[in-house]
Amino acid sequence: MRPAAKPFLIFALAASFVAQATAALLPNVPLLIAATATGLATEAALHRWQPGLNSQFTKVRADVTVRQVIRDLLLVVGVLELDSQQRETGYLPLVCALLFFYALHFAGHATAILVRASRTMPLLTRNIDASALRITPAPPALLMGGPGPRLLLFGLPATAGLLTTAASDEPEFAAAGIGLSVLLACAGLAVLLWRLARRRPASQEQVLAWFDAWLAEYQPTVGMYFSGGSSSAYQANMWLETLARTDGRPLILLRERFMMQKIGATDIPIVCIPRVAQLMRLEHSTLKMLIHPANSGKTSQVLRIPTIKHAFVNHGESDKLSSCNPYAKAYDEVWVAGPAARERYAQAEVGIDDRDVVEIGRPQLAPIAPYAGPPTGPHTTVLYAPTWEGWDGNPGNTSVILAGENIVRALLADPGVRLVYKPHPMTGSVDPRAGAANERMQELIREANHRRTGSRPGPEAAAALALRTAELEGITASSFRKGSDDAERMLAQSAPPAGRAEAVAAATAAWEEAYWESLPDWEHQIITTPQPALYACFNQADLLISDVSSVVTDYLASEKPYAVANTSELPEDAFREAFPTVRAATILTPDAEGVAALLHSVRNPEHDTLVRSRAELKLHLLGPSDPPSLERFNEAARSLCARADGHRARMAQRMLSMIPAPRAAVAEETTTSAEASKSLLNVAPEV
Repeated sequence: MRPAAKPFLIFALAASFVAQATAALLPNVPLLIAATATGLATEAALHRWQPGLNSQFTKVRADVTVRQVIRDLLLVVGVLELDSQQRETGYLPLVCALLFFYALHFAGHATAILVRASRTMPLLTRNIDASALRITPAPPALLMGGPGPRLLLFGLPATAGLLTTAASDEPEFAAAGIGLSVLLACAGLAVLLWRLARRRPASQEQVLAWFDAWLAEYQPTVGMYFSGGSSSAYQANMWLETLARTDGRPLILLRERFMMQKIGATDIPIVCIPRVAQLMRLEHSTLKMLIHPANSGKTSQVLRIPTIKHAFVNHGESDKLSSCNPYAKAYDEVWVAGPAARERYAQAEVGIDDRDVVEIGRPQLAPIAPYAGPPTGPHTTVLYAPTWEGWDGNPGNTSVILAGENIVRALLADPGVRLVYKPHPMTGSVDPRAGAANERMQELIREANHRRTGSRPGPEAAAALALRTAELEGITASSFRKGSDDAERMLAQSAPPAGRAEAVAAATAAWEEAYWESLPDWEHQIITTPQPALYACFNQADLLISDVSSVVTDYLASEKPYAVANTSELPEDAFREAFPTVRAATILTPDAEGVAALLHSVRNPEHDTLVRSRAELKLHLLGPSDPPSLERFNEAARSLCARADGHRARMAQRMLSMIPAPRAAVAEETTTSAEASKSLLNVAPEV
């Protein structure tokens, strides 16, 4: 629903109450019926299209329950005004029955809270067999969700009965409607009480004991820790394949429950531990190290575990301050792509010891195709992928506000350009000007497409895309029943099919190929969805235009031409000096004056003077290609695990030295026997 509908719904809701009150006091039956129907229709629209507006009403104590109580109260007033002779004798039982319905509704809501609490696990898992926890399907969503929709639906017969009585002066209709509402409320309450009494899953203590047993059996060694908002899941997803291919037994550790369904397809066991008290149980596990793709407020909690070593790997590297944050001091090591990041930390003087910086390359960049020469077709594909505005208000963060529209206009003015526009998903989340500029650029691109004509791929291309889409959705689509809760989804994801992650990767690659084949090569594209992914857009592009961001660093893996918009107000020489990632780029001013010359150099490589600079900068930013990045990642993981082992051994020896001699001998003998048993069983291999 359009944003303009929000004030319309507020007005419609307020007007319905005013009209209903007026109709009840006059009284006026047609107006009473129309006002009540309008109010109920507006409630349905609010729940369907504006749930956020409902939340705002709740903050001012005007939630749907209060609104429905007022609505029914006005109906009762109207009925009494219409038939004043039976005011005390005929309608008193009906009013009492209506109050009883509301009592049942509140009892049902309280019971739903208890049922929800009994089904709230202290931790959630994925790709781990949870059948031992006695998890059952969740009660119907209507009973377990917010009380508003349930009240509106169960109370509809009572409302209809009161309206019919108002129109006919027959109390029997109100009695029948209220009676049906009471029966519905009783049935819902009975279902919830039965679930509460007879079908409880395992208790919190049992779940934690089960998890401890799983940890002892699985013996995890390496893991990834992630905490963040709903739009930040991509930061963790980019490390899934790398983590899956590491030596040892991997584990993914999350802190937010909603993040469980945001993590992409993987066979790695995933566990979400929201509370710090349960998180500390990992201290006694075999987990030796965690990689961290992002900083968050909750990261400090896991850093308190002394038996685990921590490496900050980030979710991309750029010249921004966020890529050399002082928070990195909290980690045992900082893993970077190449020498440039090492120099960045040294120059930033944020307290990072150079000995703790480890160069591992960027294992995620393997799918990026290398430069294969200038464009061969009639169109030059230009990818404009600006970053978002950031938290600090620096005008140099994004080109969207100051330069974006100029860049887009300059590109659209060239008939030989095919523009692919992929803005950052958080564009406009901090500065409304960025969001507005983003919308204007998209409108410019749509208008340019209306002016273009050309042949389109045949129906077989569309059929191939539909087939690949169906295949991908068949693998990745949620199999959850509508209304399932976290516990039910936990059970449903206990045992994924073997090799599912590889199947999803293959299906995604096939879908991306079919997607590009289904598009005409002359048509500009706006991509605001996760698919096709950024790297797939890289492989389509002959030229990238972006900002100072990790997008530039990753794109350099292809050694294709690229440009960076300078909206920092720095002179070009100072801009290149301040941001090493742009030293092999064409620098565009906010007026986009250099776009024409840039396109000429892309189409005519003999005029491209930055070829050698890009190759040198790639080595400086991403490090050598031999040994491969994944091998360097594994070596860094083995080294950090060895540090964890050494720390544990020293702590164990220190504890032994504090025990009196006779007891120390027994303790040492016990420890040695246990380690020997583990070695024989091979249950805790080194990473």
